[in-house]
Amino acid sequence: MSDYDDDYDYEREHDDDEEDSVESQVWHLLLLINPGDEDAAMQQFTAYRDDVEEEGEDDPMAIVAKVTDWRSGFEVDADDTRALIDAIKELVSRWSGVEIDWGGDPDDDEFHEEVDGPEIFSRAFDSLNERGYTLWSREAEDDDVYAGWITSSRDDEQMRVLATQLGINLRLGKDVM
Repeated sequence: MSDYDDDYDYEREHDDDEEDSVESQVWHLLLLINPGDEDAAMQQFTAYRDDVEEEGEDDPMAIVAKVTDWRSGFEVDADDTRALIDAIKELVSRWSGVEIDWGGDPDDDEFHEEVDGPEIFSRAFDSLNERGYTLWSREAEDDDVYAGWITSSRDDEQMRVLATQLGINLRLGKDVM
C-alpha cells in the first residue's frame, strides 16, 4: 500500500466521523424537512445549537421537535383532527400552488366527526405525493400525539436512512394507524 493510499484512508475515515456526528445528522434532517429553504433550515439549526448548549444533547429529537414546531414539523394531540389539519396546512403553505384534497370541508363539524387522524394523514399523503412531496409521521414522546414533517419525495430514501441513524421511528403518512 502506498503512502497516498494511507493518506486517503485517513482522510476518508475522518470524513465518515464528521458525517456521523449527531449535529451533522440533525443539519441534514433540517435540510430535508425544509425542502428548497436552506435559510429556514439554518435558522432552525442555530436554534438547535443554542438549545443543545443550554440543555445538552441527551435528546436531540426533542430539541428538533421544539425548534421546528409549526415551521417544518408538527406535534398535535391525536384526538384533535382540526389541529392536525391546521398543522399540515401550515407546513404546506410554504409552497405556492400546493393544496390538499381533504375529501370534504375541514371547516365543517360533520367532516371531523367522520374522519380520524390516520384518514387525515392518508388523504394529505396522497395529495402531497401527487405533487412531489412526502408526508411523514414520526413517533413522538407522548403516545397520544401525532407528529410529522414533509419532505421532497425525491429524498424519501435519504430520509429513511437518516431516520435510522438518528433512531427515529418513522413511517409514511399513508401508513399511520
